[in-house]
Amino acid sequence: MLKSMQCGLLLFALPVWGLAADPEDVAAKPKAATKPMASTKLKALTGAEASGRIDKLVLDRLAESNISTSPRANDAEYLRRVYLDLAGRIPTVDEAKAFLDSTDSDKRAKLVDGLLAGKDHARHLADIWQVLLISKNSDARRLDRKAFVDWIAGEFAKNRPYNELVREILTAEGPQDKNPATTFWLSQVTVDRMTDTIGKVFMGSQIQCAQCHNHPFTGWKQDEYWGLAAFVMKVVARPPGGKQTTSPEVKEAPRVVKNRKNLPESAKFVEAKFFGGDKPKVKESQALRPVLAGWLCASDNPYMAKATVNRLWAMMYGRGLVHPVDNINDTNPATHPELLDELTSQFQASNFDLRAMLRAMALSETYQRSSKPVAGNEGALSESYARMPIKVLTPEQLFDSIKTVLGSPEGNRAELRKAAGANKPAAAKAANPEALRNQFLALFEGDADADSTEYLAGIPQVLNLMNSPRMNPPGAALRITQGLGQAEAIDKLYLATLSRPATDKEKERALRAVKESPAPKTAFGDVLWALMNSTAFASNH
Repeated sequence: MLKSMQCGLLLFALPVWGLAADPEDVAAKPKAATKPMASTKLKALTGAEASGRIDKLVLDRLAESNISTSPRANDAEYLRRVYLDLAGRIPTVDEAKAFLDSTDSDKRAKLVDGLLAGKDHARHLADIWQVLLISKNSDARRLDRKAFVDWIAGEFAKNRPYNELVREILTAEGPQDKNPATTFWLSQVTVDRMTDTIGKVFMGSQIQCAQCHNHPFTGWKQDEYWGLAAFVMKVVARPPGGKQTTSPEVKEAPRVVKNRKNLPESAKFVEAKFFGGDKPKVKESQALRPVLAGWLCASDNPYMAKATVNRLWAMMYGRGLVHPVDNINDTNPATHPELLDELTSQFQASNFDLRAMLRAMALSETYQRSSKPVAGNEGALSESYARMPIKVLTPEQLFDSIKTVLGSPEGNRAELRKAAGANKPAAAKAANPEALRNQFLALFEGDADADSTEYLAGIPQVLNLMNSPRMNPPGAALRITQGLGQAEAIDKLYLATLSRPATDKEKERALRAVKESPAPKTAFGDVLWALMNSTAFASNH
């Protein structure tokens, strides 16, 4: 029998807007949209100045449309939101209590600085970028992804300038076990996939539409696509073997081989040409990826900085200033073009500092607004930023938040193995925390281009959350509430899951469920289970 019959799950499945407070074309020459956005001589703004520019440009647009803004999110709402967006998980009980109890007037800025410097932030960015950069096609299904994730997490932890990081990925060669950045090339396999991914991730453009014919809307020509592809035509990925390494290897051949298997039928062999730009003077035997990287990673490149800040904005605010984020072109204008230009210029001026950009966003009043509507913005679209859009947790955020509440899977091995019973493969998987996370991510994996404000999981995922042994460890609630009275225990369960104490009404309902339970000692487990299966827990508000 489902636990909802034991503790009244419907008591916790409350309306969406109450979650936070109560879980009740480019041709040969680039057009204006693709011109460089900043000079390297531009002075970077301070954090407060950058946040202020965001707010001014958003408020100016709201005033033009006569749309009201929602008030500032309270501390609990902001705490949970910024942990999820910057660390990829909810805060622990101790982290939540320390922040909520603090009377420091500057505590939000200190929290953001701490999160940006933490290892969870670097790992969270690595989760995001490995999805963007490592193709999951069948040809790459056996590829070791962990080495890349660990490497790029280390680079994010150093806060390496983003253009330098991209340059290293684009020029990576050698065996994967010695240079994990080669994983990008090993996973793409074919020239068109390489070119498409470079376009989407580093240029913010769906240039693959010009692969087989001239683009019908943007003015991008087919030769434009294959001119960019020419930079990667000589990339060769070798399988493991030989005396030097047992790892797959990437190199750049001295010349293009026109009958290679990794070329699509639509392949055209033209001179290398910067997309929307000039043809560089190169020799046939010259390595071309460094030339591409030098252009793409330049401080005044018309694509990369804009694509990156647009993606970061989507990460923090639920949608890009250009939406979808990988469809930047003249037929799909930004909702706030002045803001996008401003952020692009600042990113270039700050030497492509990801942390500085994320800090400016996280401390803007635009980001700090409540998700709850007020009179004057009830019907406002999310792209107005009159209030904070509610986002669905990514699979990674959901798993790591569950782990934050229940503890490391390692700590529940005995219970998980016992639940697996005689199923030895299941028991072995239960004993491997990394395998458990990968299994969860595979089950909850959705479309990489899906709207972050739409819940796209289905019955299998919901049933997994309700019934999996991982979500039902009998000792978790007892551990969280040990030594507490019933009212205090309810508050701590809410703090552990929703990062705030229960409201009076919530506490009354939960206490009633505990008292009416035939087993009061285990009833707190039912309350915890209900909270972790609630809409409030599965969303970022």
